[in-house]
Amino acid sequence: MTESIAVVGAGSWGTTLAKIGAEKGCPTLLWARNSELAERINERHENDVYLPGVRLPESLVATSDVERVCKQAQVIFLVVPSHGMRQVAYELGAHLNGEHVLVHAVKGIEQGSFKRMSEVLREETCVRKIGVLSGPNLAKELASAQPAGTLVASKYSEVFRRSHDALHCSYFRVYWGHDVVGAEVAGAFKNIVALAAGIASGMGFGDNTKALLLTRGLNEMARLGVAMGADPMTFGGMAGVGDLIATCSSSLSRNQQVGSRLAKGETLEQIQADMNMVAEGVKTARAVYDYCEGKGLDLPIVRAVYRRLYEGQDTAQVLADLMSIPTGEEFVSFPT
Repeated sequence: MTESIAVVGAGSWGTTLAKIGAEKGCPTLLWARNSELAERINERHENDVYLPGVRLPESLVATSDVERVCKQAQVIFLVVPSHGMRQVAYELGAHLNGEHVLVHAVKGIEQGSFKRMSEVLREETCVRKIGVLSGPNLAKELASAQPAGTLVASKYSEVFRRSHDALHCSYFRVYWGHDVVGAEVAGAFKNIVALAAGIASGMGFGDNTKALLLTRGLNEMARLGVAMGADPMTFGGMAGVGDLIATCSSSLSRNQQVGSRLAKGETLEQIQADMNMVAEGVKTARAVYDYCEGKGLDLPIVRAVYRRLYEGQDTAQVLADLMSIPTGEEFVSFPT
């Protein structure tokens, strides 16, 4: 029997996941906060705001009713901006029970608390079967059925099994892992590196520069993750280096776009006013910087991106500061 699923969040990525589930034959609900958008999706079988030009299965049903989502689906994927997760989780919490499975695909950290999204879900709902979906998943490419893969990390094998049944298909490979912390840290941190890579591209630098940023960014990602309790091996997989490559290399990446435009002289305010979707790296950079300051953790790329975003430091000076850092042994040993 095919299980009913729901996707909470009708942005480009949420819509794409719902499309995959519906195409697999799962009865699928797509929740949109905007009831007018939900109605248009049902009428036109297209999300003309966040995924224009992509035909959606007629079996896919959009709704703005939270209670309906929880009653119809036992497996729910959450794909909302990190700053809205707590409120959405609270609204869902009134209708969830211990049999539900929650898998979030949110690549950000909560501001102020520095809590991961799985921690927010545990605080705001009764659900304990929680997982995270993270990997090199550019929505536009997957929506056109280009081959890709992802990781579902959870302490519960049931979460992986049911997520795999809902999403694994001929063009989307779903892998399993236990390291929830590592998957969440990687998904959030790679957006900071993508901002730096975008800045480098916007300044006219080529692949050597980008490769330097990616490899050192991966090092910083692992150092932060291990400090938070992650397994360093996670950063060598889909959620780590895989997502890092895709996000830092593709013009489809919102964070890469923001960095490139910053390098060309636009202000952060101008860029954000012009975007209809969230570039999570902007807020994540502040959250990670504040956390590292409190913990005495020195992550030069994080510091450089923070100074460009929030202290108005000149882009050329940001690069000069990074290049003046003394070199040393390339690899660090992580505590076991």
